[in-house]
Amino acid sequence: MDNPMLVAVRTLLKETYEGPEENASWYTEAKPGSGLFGTLEKISAEAASIPVNGTTIAAQTDHTRYYLWVANSYLNGEEPSKDWGASWKITNVDKITWAQFNDELQQEYTTLLKKIDSLDSLDEQTSNGLLGALAHSAYHLGSIRQMIKAIDVPS
Repeated sequence: MDNPMLVAVRTLLKETYEGPEENASWYTEAKPGSGLFGTLEKISAEAASIPVNGTTIAAQTDHTRYYLWVANSYLNGEEPSKDWGASWKITNVDKITWAQFNDELQQEYTTLLKKIDSLDSLDEQTSNGLLGALAHSAYHLGSIRQMIKAIDVPS
């Protein structure tokens, strides 16, 4: 991949989801587990179901997965039927559902990285879609980390 913008988007998405590399960071804490996956692995299904200001970590997580699914669909040239409100209705998850949410988020993230790796150039639509996915994901990482503080999950 020679396109500097694609390299940058991929790097920042990886930091958002997987955390920073080797104690260096562009914007998250420069320590292991600072990305979304490291943050979520510390959360139990019970904690993910605690409401904070009208939502739950489970809903934030599923909404982030849903957003990536929509972005991936558009990047594949599809026009998905969307129901943005559905993920926000999630209030309670059990261990199996919580694990499923995390697995599906990982799958959508992996799909997005593969799509980025397959691109040679960017048009305006693709650029906006990728930057939107990055910004949206970073926003929800921050939201979830603040919610963790509100419910006092041990780190």
